[in-house]
Amino acid sequence: MKKVLNKSAAAQGYRMPAEWETHAATWLVWPHYRPDWPGKLEAINWFYGELIRKLSVGEMVRVLCNNATDARTARDVVTAVGADAKRVELIACPTERGWIRDSGPLFLRKGGARPEVAVGRFRFNGWALVKDFRKDDALPEFIARRLKVPLFPALHQGKPVVLEGGAIDVNGRGSLLTTEQCLLDQQTQVRNPGLGKAEMETILRDNLGASNVIWLKDGIAGRDDTHGHVDDICRFVGPGTVVLCQEKFRGDANYRRMAENRERLEGARLENGSRLEIVPLPLPEPVSFRGVRLPATYANFYIGNAAVLVPTFNDAKDREALGILGELFRDRPVVGVHALDVVLGSGAIHCLTQQQPAR
Repeated sequence: MKKVLNKSAAAQGYRMPAEWETHAATWLVWPHYRPDWPGKLEAINWFYGELIRKLSVGEMVRVLCNNATDARTARDVVTAVGADAKRVELIACPTERGWIRDSGPLFLRKGGARPEVAVGRFRFNGWALVKDFRKDDALPEFIARRLKVPLFPALHQGKPVVLEGGAIDVNGRGSLLTTEQCLLDQQTQVRNPGLGKAEMETILRDNLGASNVIWLKDGIAGRDDTHGHVDDICRFVGPGTVVLCQEKFRGDANYRRMAENRERLEGARLENGSRLEIVPLPLPEPVSFRGVRLPATYANFYIGNAAVLVPTFNDAKDREALGILGELFRDRPVVGVHALDVVLGSGAIHCLTQQQPAR
């Protein structure tokens, strides 16, 4: 691993690819933090097994295991579900939690005759919410060393910048989606004290190649530990197309939030000046645990090489959501994965995965 400090990633031709571009691998962290899934960890192990089985059809799956016990459990589950063991790599690495979308590297790619991959190194501060995050914050360096790829530390005026992968979504052409609630908050869960919209746009341009930032306002209602991650509400599904969660019931807390976000998208432009195509995606009926609403959403899907994996909730709208996404992704199957247990941890499939682009 070589740290690159003299020029930004974008200045050297790197960009963050869209998720639908070809992967070399998907990275996961084997689940071990019981408080995220009280009384459900064994069920979560099998949830991971199902993810690995479906993803390994089309790409390598690299799984970080906190200890030898986790590695044995992962191996047993992978074998039991019939995943392609030759496409599953178990890697010893200490972690706090499993949300690698937020703590792991943001992979970058440079095209040309000899394409190259690098790691964009933002810091992770536990969503400015939890205290046990230092092992997770070390993941970008660990993975860059293992892959022997350059690492670009994200800095602003010499200081490290905090950013989670679930806070952004890109079309690979220069446009990036995010929310003000997450990136600009200076009171509740503060990632970067004192940094405003202009500073963040410069940071995203220089470190991810995002020349065009589209700002939504608020994220999903309920126990959203991330305080506004965009991957719960709005995602690129093509260079000029997004899905946006829609709540039709006016009495629901998400009705106003999603309506305002739609207004913003309707007034936004892509990097080439064109308008976005906005496809509404339903929200399931509210999912609660012990009286607390959880961030259940179909938008937290993951685009693998061989399938789009979509969280489902034993809800009448599951079929509708899968149908909408199936019409948008014609080049790979759209598959529902039962996620009522995993959403207890305030996240779902996208939060648990991180794509490594192919060279």
